Amino acid sequence: MKKSKFLMGAVVVLLASLSACNSSDDKKTNEEKPVAMQVKEDTAQYKLDSVSMIGYVAWDASVDKKRPVVMVVPEWWGLNDYTKSRVKQLAEAGYFAFAVDMYGNGMQADNPKLAGELATPFYKDPAMAKARFDAAMSKALSYPAADNSKVAAIGYCFGGTQVLNMALLGDPLKGVVSFHGGLETAPVNKDLLKADILICHGDSDSFVPPAQVAAFRKKLDSIGASYTFKSYAGATHAFSNPGATETGKKFNMPIAYNAAADTASWNEMKTFFDKIFK
Repeated sequence: MKKSKFLMGAVVVLLASLSACNSSDDKKTNEEKPVAMQVKEDTAQYKLDSVSMIGYVAWDASVDKKRPVVMVVPEWWGLNDYTKSRVKQLAEAGYFAFAVDMYGNGMQADNPKLAGELATPFYKDPAMAKARFDAAMSKALSYPAADNSKVAAIGYCFGGTQVLNMALLGDPLKGVVSFHGGLETAPVNKDLLKADILICHGDSDSFVPPAQVAAFRKKLDSIGASYTFKSYAGATHAFSNPGATETGKKFNMPIAYNAAADTASWNEMKTFFDKIFK
């Protein structure tokens, strides 16, 4: 009988102990449970003189804090679904991302001829491009979630050239990243350039031949610019766009998606941001 009572007592103590542990674990789990990400997406209406523009913005609204701003300048096709997908990716990575409507009125091109017609004026007149970009940046920085002290820009193809020009023309950016962008840019001026630069280039890009690369690097070296040049073996123009291969076939253009270069360049960008946003 005594042995039986002893055993029953031991069981009661063990159950009470386990209950206490479970209660403690439950409390700990509830306290440490992360807040679910809530990526908010929206269009952004803004104007420059008589030009109406329709940008696209996204950020994680689950936490009430300011986030580093990343401006995104699209390919020459305009602000399309691909650009929006990159903006959403940036938001998921913890940034306040804003896609620039360079052409105005949300205009897009569905063929190279129209794209060239839309893009050419911005190549010829970097000051005009800067005015459009600055209008978008002003709108982005008006959001409460935007950290105005930490602003960078990235661009793809046409957009890559444009963000390089924004840096060279003196915009107050911490850094810019060009993904397979053209490297025939505005003149360099060490008194204007404030941003660090990351160039992500496909070494098989026939639109940006070795001579253009060499000339651009020589310009940056001449003013002691802070830049990093990354080249990806076998990657062509538009290597980061999953739709590039199909588009290349449709219009007989030497462009193609390269998954390895896409992943590597995106990771390079994140490392670059970690450095400039410290």
